[in-house]
Amino acid sequence: MAFSKFSTLAAVLLAGTLSAHAAEYNIDAAHSDVLFKVKHMGISTVTGSFGEFSGSFDVDPKNVGKTTGSLTIKVNSINTNNAKRDGHLKSDDFFNAERYPEIKFVSKAVRNVNMKDSTADLVGDLTIRDVTKEIVLKVKGTGILPRDPWGMERAAFTATGRINRFDYNLKWNSLIESGGMVVAPDVDLVLAFEGVRPSSVPAPKK
Repeated sequence: MAFSKFSTLAAVLLAGTLSAHAAEYNIDAAHSDVLFKVKHMGISTVTGSFGEFSGSFDVDPKNVGKTTGSLTIKVNSINTNNAKRDGHLKSDDFFNAERYPEIKFVSKAVRNVNMKDSTADLVGDLTIRDVTKEIVLKVKGTGILPRDPWGMERAAFTATGRINRFDYNLKWNSLIESGGMVVAPDVDLVLAFEGVRPSSVPAPKK
């Protein structure tokens, strides 16, 4: 089954209003990643991830500009491969996982669609510690599998962006002797999602 660049891009973007015969993709967390990167003392980069998250996206190949979708992340699932640091991040110095257990993203618009390289800007609201700010993610569609061995259609995309943690009251800070910060304010987001939904492609005849 052939797919045009237009339909490929539409199907892998966080979603929009579907046609009457379409259905939303549910994010397959086992084949998806929510990563972040932040500078440490100005000379190295710490990479962390969230292991528990859920969400969905819809697809309207005829109107990419109206796509929307959502993601919910469990703060307690944070992992930077250092238990002491993870505990600090869950404390009130940063996320306060007990009081604010979830991070949420809800998309609002898709802009600057580029059919040549299957990219677009995804605009949405990111909520951390009950603070909501608009962010822009650069999204790239990476492909569609019309039918897998289990009768499911799969679509995948990547997304990158940058936020300032101070905007979300993640304000813990300590200075090193040179005057720089132990933890930089800018946080890079590196996301990769694979979504699944029942395939409309008939199973091959044996």
